[in-house]
Amino acid sequence: MTKIIENGQEREATCTEELFAMRDSLDVLGGKWKLMILRYLTNRTDQHIHFKKLQRGIDPISAKMLSKELKELEINLLITRTIQDTKPITVTYAVTEYGKSVFPVTETLVKWGLLHREKIKESMSSSES
Repeated sequence: MTKIIENGQEREATCTEELFAMRDSLDVLGGKWKLMILRYLTNRTDQHIHFKKLQRGIDPISAKMLSKELKELEINLLITRTIQDTKPITVTYAVTEYGKSVFPVTETLVKWGLLHREKIKESMSSSES
């Protein structure tokens, strides 16, 4: 069980509280693209990432979907959108310090995904034998 600090006291979260917290997390991070966008930006904190570069890096996301996901990530304080004073105007995106708190989640998902791919390959090769 997860610990909660309430009124200065630590207690165990109820199952319902844990499920609500998970739902909240999935509401903010769920879908096909948000975690990939965050991972991409987190791995490139030293670069200026503009919309087209982001779209090329997360192929095959459409411009419409990328725009929607970026707005939602910005509303939830996970990324920043900065308008550069250039001609033509350039907009860059970066992960916030708060957004970096999602990195352990993406790291765990990457590790699990690699492990899962191996399990599936093993399963397929053993079933072919």
